[in-house]
Amino acid sequence: MYIYTSVARADHPEQAQVVKTISKHSTHTHAVRASEQPAAMGGSAAAGKSVNGGGRAAPRVPVPEARPFLDTFRANLKETFFPDDPFRAVVRERGFGRRAAAALGYFFPFLEWAPAYRLGTFKSDLIAGITIASLAIPQGISYAKLANLPPILGLYSSFVPPLVYAMMGSSKDLAVGTVAVASLLIGSMLGAEVSATENPALYLHLAFTATFFAGVIQASLGILRLGFIVDFLSHAAIVGFMGGAATVVCLQQLKGMLGLEHFTTSTDLVSVMRSVFSQTHQWRWESVVLGCGFLFFLLVTRFFSKRQPRFFWVSAAAPLTSVILGSLLVYFTHAENHGVQIIGNLKKGLNPISVTNLQFTPPYMMLALKTGLITGVIALAEGIAVGRSFAMFKNYHIDGNKEMIAIGTMNILGSFTSCYLTTGPFSRSAVNYNAGCKTAMSNVIMSLAVMVTLLFLTPLFHYTPLVVLSAIIMSAMLGLIDFPAAVHLWHVDKVDFCVCAGAYLGVVFGSVEMGLVVAVAISVLRVLLFVARPRTTVLGNVPDTNIYRRMDQYTTARTVPGVLVLRVDSPIYFANSGYLRERFTRWIDEDDERTSAKGETGVQYVVLDMGAVGSIDTSGTSMLEELKKTLDRRGIQIVLANPGSEIMKKLESSKVLELIGHEWIFPTVGEAVAECDFVLHSHKPGMVVDSASHENMV
Repeated sequence: MYIYTSVARADHPEQAQVVKTISKHSTHTHAVRASEQPAAMGGSAAAGKSVNGGGRAAPRVPVPEARPFLDTFRANLKETFFPDDPFRAVVRERGFGRRAAAALGYFFPFLEWAPAYRLGTFKSDLIAGITIASLAIPQGISYAKLANLPPILGLYSSFVPPLVYAMMGSSKDLAVGTVAVASLLIGSMLGAEVSATENPALYLHLAFTATFFAGVIQASLGILRLGFIVDFLSHAAIVGFMGGAATVVCLQQLKGMLGLEHFTTSTDLVSVMRSVFSQTHQWRWESVVLGCGFLFFLLVTRFFSKRQPRFFWVSAAAPLTSVILGSLLVYFTHAENHGVQIIGNLKKGLNPISVTNLQFTPPYMMLALKTGLITGVIALAEGIAVGRSFAMFKNYHIDGNKEMIAIGTMNILGSFTSCYLTTGPFSRSAVNYNAGCKTAMSNVIMSLAVMVTLLFLTPLFHYTPLVVLSAIIMSAMLGLIDFPAAVHLWHVDKVDFCVCAGAYLGVVFGSVEMGLVVAVAISVLRVLLFVARPRTTVLGNVPDTNIYRRMDQYTTARTVPGVLVLRVDSPIYFANSGYLRERFTRWIDEDDERTSAKGETGVQYVVLDMGAVGSIDTSGTSMLEELKKTLDRRGIQIVLANPGSEIMKKLESSKVLELIGHEWIFPTVGEAVAECDFVLHSHKPGMVVDSASHENMV
């Protein structure tokens, strides 16, 4: 039978709470009709009576059956590392041969689209491939100079890696090649320890080794399904970091634009400005005029192509046009004799094998490993972000982990063939997309065009002025400084804007590495704050409904006298359990102060909405146990609403469920509040309710 008795509140002796105690012989739980609910409850039933065949009341929220540990572990592992179930196509196939073919198709996507390849598709890819080759050749030479590497390496890196990606990549639009940010990182990190001018052979070998390590790290992340690590670089952090890196790259081009022979190896703004203005007597007007003229030409063509998308090829061909015009101008005017620096001789022929040049011995191996780690993660984040962006435009899906394997493999093989770090740059991929590419065959066409250049056309670049390469780099980098994105972050989320600004300032006033550290640190700190200091809110009843929502959002929502409903918007872990206990106590104290001032009923029940609590650890269950004991001393009953299956398992195994009581666990907040309100208003203190009278009441 049920016995209802009056218990004085420890902090409010003048108030009495109705606490339900259940004898060991009780056989029923509360059942309340909708007609008996107060108007605030919206007329819904508090809880339905459910009695099993044995006459014992079944719990309102059942505890899932225990599963073998290995089954649970396997399911959790699959959910964590294989959320997209990438091998479902392989499993569906019957027979070893078909499964093997499906597995090969997963790792080599070209096997899926190649059999259905048609002439019409090839025409589209041919146009796109030639178009991006016209951009890749001058950009490759320019970015190699940015990394303090021989210009020919930029062409080498636009030959082998695109071929590998065409076989293994899942993006139809990603155009592979070198990128400015990774080139700058390689130049600054390796240049801090080894001089590219004093020891060029060692510097070159370290660049290959760093590329190898970057590829190994990228492929390993994909194989181990650890792609989520890249997600710690938030969108705001990437916007700030890329903008800062683009600014630094532009500052570095002042050397070529002003015709300076000596320049600082530092990348921060102060050092660059000091180096520039301390050499004003060495500025060459010829370089300034050429550089500004070609930069203006490149920016105008870009602006025109943006305003007239059908003329995308104008901006795509502008860099190669600049190289040709600049080379002709130098050749006929002999500008190299008047202080205009040129590329000089470029070696003809395909990529030489460089596997024997990899440096795995001290003392420089750790330098190459660190450089490969940082540049590899940055390049990976950029390539996947670009691939996903264009996949969204064409409504197809790319597997991030598969992309990591493809990008990593092409960098590993690239390090064996005199290539340095490559990924999918946005500018080249945008041209590929606008040119109407249909498959990754456009990368093959681009590689063939670069191969022809390496075999026959490299002498034509002898007279290419370095100032033109600087103008090409600056025009490309200005597009990476995304002011509208920063303004959008300011309007939407001030914290994200601070992340963006911190990353930008760290790169510009510190170094590229410092900016990366700042970006990652702020992003991780924000994640930790979300976990360690989760949001808790008071819920109120929306009038004429059984719905409970945040009172700071729904101004018409009202609390139920004697019942405090709290919501936790986070899993409960060791990192936040102490904070939540203190926050719950403060909510209760604040509500008591408010009700005491108004002479209303104090808190008798605390309902915790667990709907957003996806998981809980042992620290969380201990916190609930401590909270239960604390509230018991104050004469307050704790009630749980809408706990998930994993929560119920943990509560049962930790005995917290037994401590709280099955009868105080409800599937919805509405039912929990209705039950609490029914007990508060339907029974007098000291009233004894047996089974028969309880049935008559309901």
